[in-house]
Amino acid sequence: MLHYGHINLLRRAKALGDYLIVALSTDEFNWNEKQKKCYFPYEQRKAILEAIRYVDLVIPETNWAQKRTDIHDYDVDIFVMGDDWEGKFDFLKEEGCEVVYLPRTPEISTTKIKNDLNNK
Repeated sequence: MLHYGHINLLRRAKALGDYLIVALSTDEFNWNEKQKKCYFPYEQRKAILEAIRYVDLVIPETNWAQKRTDIHDYDVDIFVMGDDWEGKFDFLKEEGCEVVYLPRTPEISTTKIKNDLNNK
């Protein structure tokens, strides 16, 4: 569920370089690997991301291992994730890529939104 915390993250990620590529998990990857059901299908989620001015390209993420190949295929210099993933992608440094973990917007999260909606 996209919220202003994600927009903050995208804005700060874009400020680190000149071209921002967002790898967006496919519906199948979300369900099969993360056990997450998407409210909006992949194509609609992609269209939303493409409408955000900080995003230059949206690519499908179909598996965990894809990150290594994406770095080479798209000539990525800096890999950015939220700091809730701190340390989980440090292995990408071996691919010659800088890995940056950006702080999340503390007062908002998808979990908080879901909990707030469920408690109404």
